[in-house]
Amino acid sequence: MSESPPTPLLAVHQLDAYYGDFQALFGLSMDVRSGEAVAVIGANGAGKSTLLKSIAGLLRARPEAIVFDGEPIGDKPAYAIAARGVALVPEGRRLFPSLSVEENLLLGGQLKRAGPWSLRSVYELFPVLGERRDLPSTALSGGQQQMVAIARALASSPRLLLCDEISLGLAPIVIEQVYAALPAVKASGASLVIVEQDVRRALAVADRVYCFQEGRVTLTGRALELTHAQIHEAYFGH
Repeated sequence: MSESPPTPLLAVHQLDAYYGDFQALFGLSMDVRSGEAVAVIGANGAGKSTLLKSIAGLLRARPEAIVFDGEPIGDKPAYAIAARGVALVPEGRRLFPSLSVEENLLLGGQLKRAGPWSLRSVYELFPVLGERRDLPSTALSGGQQQMVAIARALASSPRLLLCDEISLGLAPIVIEQVYAALPAVKASGASLVIVEQDVRRALAVADRVYCFQEGRVTLTGRALELTHAQIHEAYFGH
């Protein structure tokens, strides 16, 4: 008799999402297991960022449409979801420009959740931030600002880290540096959802992949098992 699969840390069930009258997600379902990295790929407008905003509580849903650690959270406010251990690295970084690097990171630690991440450990992950801790965040390069955004999210010791287009607009060498930090994040026990347009990059770090097109899942599977042809068809629809 085979064992039943473990209960996922995050389960999304038939999620619909709207911006006013515009529907962005249509009955979308996906899950993330504990300690797993899941990539969400798709073209612009496919609904990837909308999924993350829904999980993080920035868009409200039916309570049972999003279940985290066995608890329905679809209608919970963002601060309550963050307190449960979900952290979002938003597209565009969204740092506080009037604050220093370290002050931005201290804001991330305000929840005081028990866990592996502290100022010391995020500086070990991104040494350049320790060197520039007293500078305003606006004085950093785009890549360093992205590191601050990731470190700020980690400072809350999340169980689930949501990464929205963290390579967008960065030079290739900087993207390498940012993505090189993700295995350590996963090794700390956190699960990851990585929204990414760079398919090669996403496949390199993910255990499983979901491909979205026009607010629907068109393909899912283990990253190592999906073929380029399958992904191309799911991504573009032809």
